[in-house]
Amino acid sequence: MIAALPMYDRPENATAHDVLWAATRDALRRRGLAAPDALDRAADLWQGWTAPDLVLGQTCGLPFRSRLHDRVTLVATLDYALPDTAPGHYRSLFVTRRDEPGEIADFADRRFAFNQPDSHSGWAAAQITAAGLGFRFAPALETGDHRASALAVARGRADIAALDWITWRGIARWEAELARDLRVLGASDPAPGLPLIAAPGADTAALFEALQQAVVDLSPGDRDILGLAGVLRIPVADYLAVPTPPGP
Repeated sequence: MIAALPMYDRPENATAHDVLWAATRDALRRRGLAAPDALDRAADLWQGWTAPDLVLGQTCGLPFRSRLHDRVTLVATLDYALPDTAPGHYRSLFVTRRDEPGEIADFADRRFAFNQPDSHSGWAAAQITAAGLGFRFAPALETGDHRASALAVARGRADIAALDWITWRGIARWEAELARDLRVLGASDPAPGLPLIAAPGADTAALFEALQQAVVDLSPGDRDILGLAGVLRIPVADYLAVPTPPGP
């Protein structure tokens, strides 16, 4: 059995994620459902997402709508209470170096760093925003993750990147020096947040209720560390309605 919450996990919030999972696990077991003792932090993302014994996983909106939606069960979406954003939705923030002038449109021909080609927040949201401004970002540097994109911009290997806003909150909170080297240019339009998924045939009602109770039972400190405000259901159709621009 596999349970994983990898997308926003970092050393500073790992313990709080463990607490969230332990509460979810215990709530599932009280309902007579099997659940692994601990989160799996070693499994390959795609292998975990498609595992037949996936109890709970966290993926990104782009792979969910493009490759996973008919292979997994959508369970819920966590609400991170972003400003001016509907519950359960999120945005990308565009960052450049602190001393770089200009707005997003001024970076049409500059070096664009993206984390992965199957990332909504790092790739798709950036291209959707750019298309609305009449251009397309040319992929100059693939970094592997949002933090690496932030570092690439701060260190001059790229000029602009789109970062998941929740990831940016973690950088601003725990890596103040890196955050000070960067300037936020603006935000993308909102999209449904990262889907929580399970293997086909999962008891979604039990999983949702267990997650909901686990979030409620978090201590104020753990809830603050994770930035969580709640858990809700967003229809699959809302995820599939988000555009998917061509890859790099």
